Amino acid sequence: MKGSGTPYYIEICPPTEFAFSECLAFLDRSEHGILHQIRDGCVYKLVETNDGMILLKVVGTSEAIQVHFPMGAPSKQASEEIASYVREWFDLDQDLSGFYDLARRDAILGPLVQKYYGLRMICIPDLFEALTWAVIGQQINLTFAYTLKKRFTKHFGQSLSFGGDVYWLYPKYERIAALDVQDLRNLQFTTRKAEYVIGIARAMANGDLMKPSLLQKRDYEDIKQSLMKIRGVGAWTADYVMMKCLQQPAALPITDVGLHNALKIQLGLERKPSIEEIRELATQWEGWQAYATFYLWRSLYE
Repeated sequence: MKGSGTPYYIEICPPTEFAFSECLAFLDRSEHGILHQIRDGCVYKLVETNDGMILLKVVGTSEAIQVHFPMGAPSKQASEEIASYVREWFDLDQDLSGFYDLARRDAILGPLVQKYYGLRMICIPDLFEALTWAVIGQQINLTFAYTLKKRFTKHFGQSLSFGGDVYWLYPKYERIAALDVQDLRNLQFTTRKAEYVIGIARAMANGDLMKPSLLQKRDYEDIKQSLMKIRGVGAWTADYVMMKCLQQPAALPITDVGLHNALKIQLGLERKPSIEEIRELATQWEGWQAYATFYLWRSLYE
């Protein structure tokens, strides 16, 4: 942590296999996102801490990640919360040496890890956001999914204005738990999706669904089955949440359209590979299926 007369910031030392520029490129892949902003090689993000809402300006240097605070320095406790959040957001505690060793020997992944070296899983630390974002995106195109997410956030999330820009927090499950289905139908959610999102919020508000409880489970299938007991959560949604929120490197959303499209391109096929073909390919990625999927997703944004 730096201060004493100079602007206060937190400095985080990332692992060897990390490139802030690659992570920034993935975060900048869509103009429709609302929960972060990228300007001048920095990412701005609003987070909630015990101090309240705090705006972060995350900067990559040659040796570290710096987290600056445009609106003033937070408390020591909030600084620790923020450092932990950033580490989780960029998956900095994952040892990727095994993935890179495996990938370099793989015909599909080899060129991708060379091209995107240092890219890390861009995680969604908040379980409610991860689950409901996956539900929102079910069976619709990505552009409309982002539209629904933006409406959802602007109607029910909190915001902060600074320097002429508005920054948003994803809605809290406590607020969504109090809604009626019609409140989301008014935003063009289907009745079923509205029920799913409110149901997830109520399960969390009741204490029936908690991230620490899921993380305590050690068996991959046990975690997945626990998630799939939630109404509206199928296999794809469970694997997506295990990838992006629960940091399970073996998660494989095998029915994912983006994964299918990326493999079609990388393999030079005229058709998308079948589930059986993907399952066979994934045997080469054992233990790192989530990262293999993530790098294949990255290949779609060129």
